[in-house]
Amino acid sequence: LMPETVMLDLAWPLSEKAQSDIDDKKRKASKEIRVDAMRDAIEFSQRTSSRGRGKVVLVYPAERMNAVTANALLKTLEEPPGDVKFVLASESAHQLLPTIRSRCLGHTMQWPTADASLAWLESQGITKEDGQILLRATGARPDDAMQFMASGRDPASWALLPKAMQRGDARLLKDWSPAQVIDALHRLCHDLMAIQVGAAPRFFDAQVLPKPLTAPRSMAGLPDQPATRHAQGTATTLSDWSKSLARATRTMEHSYNAGLMMEALVNEAKNALNSRY
Repeated sequence: LMPETVMLDLAWPLSEKAQSDIDDKKRKASKEIRVDAMRDAIEFSQRTSSRGRGKVVLVYPAERMNAVTANALLKTLEEPPGDVKFVLASESAHQLLPTIRSRCLGHTMQWPTADASLAWLESQGITKEDGQILLRATGARPDDAMQFMASGRDPASWALLPKAMQRGDARLLKDWSPAQVIDALHRLCHDLMAIQVGAAPRFFDAQVLPKPLTAPRSMAGLPDQPATRHAQGTATTLSDWSKSLARATRTMEHSYNAGLMMEALVNEAKNALNSRY
């Protein structure tokens, strides 16, 4: 049980009604798990198994259930008919309704180690150097690293991104989609905020990030000093930029003019980066 957009990407068949509605332009493929699909899955779970064995309904990604869809599942999730198991797979379990989480047994799956991920990427034909860059860029997720390569983007461009954004140079992003740009800027903003509070960056090597402003020793602990006030303003600027990127995420697949949207994103990144360096 998946969003229609995911099923279409995988070339999996939709229900006859859903496919007909999309073909007839009555609506677009849904990015959420629709309540109609959930009701069909519940009906499937209530049928008698022809082989006398149990059934499993996999919901992925589970956080794509909207409130109506999730509420439609609640009763069946609490008392599944017969030998039926519902598996809700999610990378953002905190986004699920509390009533859904309270009816589930949690099991956390671990990501592979960095060495195992790197070895797997090399087995897929990716060089060790590119693999290391991709694993950092994708938060150590090998599948996402493969998708990065499949998108046609150059791994070497990742290290150039922070300084390019500080200059307001969008040439590096000419083959990137708005969704890819917003995701990359989110990661850049995350790393700069991490450095601001004394943590290590996750997605970029510290050497390629612009250097943060630090107060002289004589100003340490003096809240009225200009450098300290600047540092406080820096945190606010990054926080505002992060919130703006979150708003952009909600509309990144809208049919806006991609060129204008890209220009706005780069200008905003430039302003945020140069306000703190």
